[in-house]
Amino acid sequence: MSFFLFSFFSLPAEAQTRPVILAFGDSLTAGYRLDRDQAWPTLLQKQIDQANMKYRVINAGISGETTAGGLARLPALLAREKPRLVILELGANDALRGLSLSQAKNNLERMIQMSKASGAEVLLVGMRIPPNYGSAYARKFQQMYPDLARAHKTAFLPFLLEGVAGNFALNLDDGIHPNAAGQRIIVKSVWKAVQPMLIQSAGSASGQSQKQG
Repeated sequence: MSFFLFSFFSLPAEAQTRPVILAFGDSLTAGYRLDRDQAWPTLLQKQIDQANMKYRVINAGISGETTAGGLARLPALLAREKPRLVILELGANDALRGLSLSQAKNNLERMIQMSKASGAEVLLVGMRIPPNYGSAYARKFQQMYPDLARAHKTAFLPFLLEGVAGNFALNLDDGIHPNAAGQRIIVKSVWKAVQPMLIQSAGSASGQSQKQG
């Protein structure tokens, strides 16, 4: 089990006060069989630092996590970390186990709702599965993500593994989990989706501050 939840108290005092980006997902977020520094949430933190944006990324990925497991543990994380942004990356394990997609969709929907109710923005991350699980099942799985993003007006990244899935050189020997090179591809896609959200959030915060002044 890989679960890299960085300790609040291990960070410098200035970093502890930064708004939080919660990377909430499964092994694809946790960085399965990789060093912590190789996982895309850590690489995203580096991108944010290089852009001189004052945010703190927390890797809350757990290998093997399903949407039901995510739904159970998200409330405590929202209450403790009070994230500004939740990057929601779950569902692949539901599909790979042949679990009910209607229940997975309902679980994702509830996580989106509770994240937004806590005051966080949401970036919903889509996934795909091979057609050998059944073409109808695979299509239904893939479609539930844009449907949820549209229904709840969330930001949307269509496929976390774009440019990585199916490429032997970018995955571990299991052919499923990205290696360090694959994680570097992933973070480019995540950063492209996250950057405008952070810019907009900073602009909104600045405007609100000017109104209060």
